[in-house]
Amino acid sequence: MKPNIIGLFFLFCIMIISCPLAIKDNNDGTAVLKEDINLYQYIPFSEGNKLATLTKNASIKFLENLPTLDGATALYPVYASFVQAVYPSLEKYNSLSDGILRCTTTSQAYLNLINGVVDIIFCAVPSQNQIAMAAARGITLNLTPIGRDAFVFFVNENNPINDITIEQIRSIYSGSITDWEEIGGEKSEILAYQRPINSGSQTALELIMEGLPIMNPPVNWIQNGMASPIDEVAAYKNYGNAIGYSFLFFTTEMVNNNQIKILSIDDVIPSFETIQTDKYPFSGSFFAITRGNESENTIKFIEWILSDEGQYLIEKTGYVPINLN
Repeated sequence: MKPNIIGLFFLFCIMIISCPLAIKDNNDGTAVLKEDINLYQYIPFSEGNKLATLTKNASIKFLENLPTLDGATALYPVYASFVQAVYPSLEKYNSLSDGILRCTTTSQAYLNLINGVVDIIFCAVPSQNQIAMAAARGITLNLTPIGRDAFVFFVNENNPINDITIEQIRSIYSGSITDWEEIGGEKSEILAYQRPINSGSQTALELIMEGLPIMNPPVNWIQNGMASPIDEVAAYKNYGNAIGYSFLFFTTEMVNNNQIKILSIDDVIPSFETIQTDKYPFSGSFFAITRGNESENTIKFIEWILSDEGQYLIEKTGYVPINLN
């Protein structure tokens, strides 16, 4: 059975905002500096921001009773562009931890939604723990698919491997394949980075594994931030032995590290067409999620997201719209 990864993988998001440079030792003992993602470049209404914009004024505008939003780091550029299109200009958008527009990580966003702190979150489907937490409060979460993306595996640009099979991924992360030579690469130990247990990306990997036990990696192989696995693969550019995983949009647009290359899976590359048609095996939807008893403006806002205007912003941001004309 082909795993539908995207919907669940967005659980992985850990917010990274204007973080200082971190130091990581390379294989040869040299220090590698890496900088994490700055979400402030996506603040609505700020001068020179990187948000997608409409070609004309939006068909609706919200001036009061504004739905409060939260969500995953990788989706912040999408829902921030919605705010810029249909919300009034407010300085309070500069605070990412409270107020109308937040980005507090997927796990905290679900807590905020369940506790009634926010009206809509933009994430993947909830984990079983989050579903149980909501049920314990008498809440049934409502999920509206709004767009699509791909979960990708990447290696150093100098690694001769360009394609990998689902079975090879399972063998690498179960520990049964430990050297690139075993799958047609150069003789070199595979450095397979993982995320912490209960992070969304690790949950996604578990779905791909379909019950096959994942090897226990050394502690320094486990990366905590969204950008970290990408930067760490690049940090080993002289050795070409690392492999990591993330979202296509996050990898190519928010991090945009030109020292890595994305692998095709079973000879299928992640592209607009292969994601939209599910031909790429790790494709799926992300969602606008509410907790029931939605306000009139919350309902109108989600309806607008599904309109041509909202879907245009999703595509212009770099994702695949759920509704194609």
